[in-house]
Amino acid sequence: MTTCAQSLVHLLEGYGVKTIFGIPGVHTVELYRGLHGSSLTHMSPRHEQGAGFMADGYARASGNPAVCFIITGPGMTNILTAMGQAYADSVPMLVISTTNRREQLRLGHGHLHELPDQRAMIAGVCAFSHTLQSPAELPELLARAFGIFNCARPRPVHIEIPLDVLEMSADSLDLLPRTLPNPPAPAPAAIKEAAKLLDTAKRPLILAGGGARRAAEALQQLAERLQAPVALTTNARGLLPCGHPLLLDGVQSSAHGRALFDEADVVLAVGTELGETDYDFFGLGPVQFQAPLIRLDIDPMQVMGAQRAQVGLVGDANEGLQALLAQTTPNHPRGSWAVDSVVRVNNCERASWTAKQNSLQALLDLLRDTLKNPLIVGDSTQPVYQGALGYQAPQANSWFNAGTGYGTLGYGLPAAIGAKLALPQRPVVALVGDGGMQFSCAELIAAREAGIGVILLLWNNQCYAEIRDYMEAREIPPLGVNILPPDFEAMARSFHVAHHAPQSPESLRALLLELAETTQPVMIELDAATLLPQLNRKYVE
Repeated sequence: MTTCAQSLVHLLEGYGVKTIFGIPGVHTVELYRGLHGSSLTHMSPRHEQGAGFMADGYARASGNPAVCFIITGPGMTNILTAMGQAYADSVPMLVISTTNRREQLRLGHGHLHELPDQRAMIAGVCAFSHTLQSPAELPELLARAFGIFNCARPRPVHIEIPLDVLEMSADSLDLLPRTLPNPPAPAPAAIKEAAKLLDTAKRPLILAGGGARRAAEALQQLAERLQAPVALTTNARGLLPCGHPLLLDGVQSSAHGRALFDEADVVLAVGTELGETDYDFFGLGPVQFQAPLIRLDIDPMQVMGAQRAQVGLVGDANEGLQALLAQTTPNHPRGSWAVDSVVRVNNCERASWTAKQNSLQALLDLLRDTLKNPLIVGDSTQPVYQGALGYQAPQANSWFNAGTGYGTLGYGLPAAIGAKLALPQRPVVALVGDGGMQFSCAELIAAREAGIGVILLLWNNQCYAEIRDYMEAREIPPLGVNILPPDFEAMARSFHVAHHAPQSPESLRALLLELAETTQPVMIELDAATLLPQLNRKYVE
């Protein structure tokens, strides 16, 4: 007999899934029976939240949905935070959980891992949640999940399988994956209207977010055709290459960035929520536009969001940008406003930085320019916040973190592990503070066990420094932020991981060159007090 659990694994293989993230429990062992003999590899984190963050990093790095096997009850409450981060950042993640037997559901009889209503608890952090009532529903449900990942705003999907259904016969199921529809394109009439606005503009501006991550080539071509400055959110970094003459630093939250927005005579916003954590970093209030706004987004709720759009384009970013390229006029003379404005605004941005910000920026640029095409995954830590203002990534999906959107601590290390698992040939750096490290440090030994060569760059300032500075700026006496850090060298040793503590930028650079192709995780601990005074732009080649 082929069980429902075994059929699930077979279908996942058919949809191209390569890796499962999960911790076996008594309620998921039947799923693991299905894994034996399959092509799927299994990654064992040390906490279900870690499983979710690893899946998040894997999906962002690879561009493919990631899958978690999670036990009923505490496993699902543990992964909720990771699902919240993925939901906020539009990351495709399929969470397969169990639940109690159908005749036991919602009765409150005290069965193992019982919750009053697991699906209701999860509803706010997923595109949909469904309880499988019979194996016959499985092919349709998986097709719906992968359809959302491919053709709609990608967000977590949750499917829970009662224990009795998991063991049922599925011999009669059709286990061929369904053909997924192509991503939708915006309506031709709306494209024509938007192209007319862009063609007649003398000072067009483009704002691109994470929804454009798969449209780098089309975005760059359109920006160059229009001669439009481009501002990229955190999740869009790398859509234009480093040093591109149309590439703005992360100026959308700064006063001089807002002033540039006011100069534009048309604004094209692609795949971005125009939300607070990207566009109002300094509390200036929601961004406002004087010029007509064109919004291109696969989510109609965003197109019809708080910012009134003169033209709304509902569809895939790449499809929409390609359509705009086909409709706009090549070689349209627009003068030097765009390039001159980028130089002016970027210079204003960098001139406003403090000495500490310049040092943090030098650290980020040192990482990028020393390692070959690195992927940097950040936690909520001060170097990452600086990167929101000034980091230019080498390519798309090479810079992501928990410093925006949902904003969780503990994300960086497990997400970097997932990213390195997806892209083992690239150097992957987990940029984590000493506070965030203590949220998810156990995942370091999971990386060691699996032989995942992530470079853990630990920024140790012995406190929650960003919160401390915020409290002091608001004249609140710091409380609860000066935390006692562990002995990270002893931690690394206990996890069978090499530990390094370079004392200068030169020694850090040499160490990074040495470790660029490491096949085992390594911890590089940076003492903030020692390194900050030494970091300087001169260390950037």
